[in-house]
Amino acid sequence: MKSALNSIAVIFVLLTLVVGVASLSSQGMPLVAGMTVPLWVLVFALLSQWLGFIHAYVFQTERYYDLIGALANLGVILFTIAFTEHRDGRSYLLAVCIVLWALRLGRFLFARILSDGGDGRFDDIKPNFFRFLLTWTLQGVWVFVIQLCAILAISGGSAQPLGVIAIVGGGCWSLGMLIETIADSQKRQFRAKPENRDRYITLGLWSWSRHPNYFGEILLWIGVAIIALPALSGWMYLGLLSPCFVIFLLTKVSGIPLLEARADLRWGGDAEYERYKTMTPVLIPRRPR
Repeated sequence: MKSALNSIAVIFVLLTLVVGVASLSSQGMPLVAGMTVPLWVLVFALLSQWLGFIHAYVFQTERYYDLIGALANLGVILFTIAFTEHRDGRSYLLAVCIVLWALRLGRFLFARILSDGGDGRFDDIKPNFFRFLLTWTLQGVWVFVIQLCAILAISGGSAQPLGVIAIVGGGCWSLGMLIETIADSQKRQFRAKPENRDRYITLGLWSWSRHPNYFGEILLWIGVAIIALPALSGWMYLGLLSPCFVIFLLTKVSGIPLLEARADLRWGGDAEYERYKTMTPVLIPRRPR
């Protein structure tokens, strides 16, 4: 009972905060059927996840969690483009960056869960209705907030010519995408070999950072924010929460802390593992010593 009440309370707080951010950041924007485009996008993001939750809870499966998240990300950016009357080069550049990211990450995560057969993080959560609902609600909030700067720049931002800032942002996004793609590929190839079944990866980019894929993810969203920045003004600067939210989520909540704890539980005390941790940065890559 206490767990259910806690989950309900967290869901309420999350929804209150995200609705507040969406309302404030879209002040003064044209209304579509009574609401601004960012508010409609938020509704779409949440409903897509709650519909996914119904199927997931009934069949007690997390198999489609990441896939539905990726599809929601695609839907959000395409919805934003479709319902915005005045689009410019910045709008299409932002849309292309997010579509390419969502297609790659969604394909990778879905292929991984099909190969692994499941995600152990959900084993204790799936039977609990409200805890499981919370994870899907959090994904809906994640879908909206990580794209917030792009949503605002496209739907209500001022038209500004693409220039040096867009080039810098595009370069940052490209580098982040490249790092994340290579890191994921290296880990997938490593884990595919039977002899590596009970080993941790220290090869390639993983010798430069213990979580190079997360570094790439953070870098690409910083790139998206840089591209969007010239079009923002006033309350729309709340869109800069996007990269901050990604950094917070990956470094403090569901990313690095969870994986580090699982790795310590599995290999803690092993001399080579402890040396790897000592010599390798947790996030920002550094040339191996």
